[in-house]
Amino acid sequence: MSAPDLTGVPSTDRPRVAVRRELGRADRAVYRAVADFSTPVLDLPLRRISDFANHSKPWFIVAAALGAFGGTPERVAALTGVGAIGLTSLVVNQPMKLARRRERPDRPLLGVPESRWVLMPTSTSFPSGHAASAAAFAIAVGHLLPWTRWPLRSAAATVAFSRVYTGVHYPGDVIIGAAVGGLLGAATARVTDLVVRKRAKRSGRAADAGRDD
Repeated sequence: MSAPDLTGVPSTDRPRVAVRRELGRADRAVYRAVADFSTPVLDLPLRRISDFANHSKPWFIVAAALGAFGGTPERVAALTGVGAIGLTSLVVNQPMKLARRRERPDRPLLGVPESRWVLMPTSTSFPSGHAASAAAFAIAVGHLLPWTRWPLRSAAATVAFSRVYTGVHYPGDVIIGAAVGGLLGAATARVTDLVVRKRAKRSGRAADAGRDD
């Protein structure tokens, strides 16, 4: 790989700029490799998955099912997951997308077959909001309901991959989005843990006081 042209870049900024350019080249190379996969059997399923994930529909459906058919732990997990999506969407779709205005991939130029295409979003590419919301929900709910952990993580990973496969995001957009979503999902779940434990302690103290009376 040839060295990036850093002519005109201040010497103090050159290492950072060089790393960014090399990462960008690697990102595009992986994007092209995915585009070159000859897997027409996946085109329709992944296109539908990518579209269905718009506006976090899968996660809201799962949350509604947990709330409707589960007990208190499931309802708490559902609310936590929805809260994680809200927090993640605020962070990703506002400061992060505004701070790094990366253009969407040029699908024809980079060789993504038209049979994979979904509607190209108008927002900037970095980071992936779909991947971020999916990871936030999967990590938050999986933390509180361990039996959901692998099904949700598998579903979230499929959604994230579909965004690269359909050509609307570079792999780096998806990786950073999922990482941010995962961190915020874990933080949201820990807050819920603390609240639930404090309430349990208060209830226990109240019960002890009632027995003493």
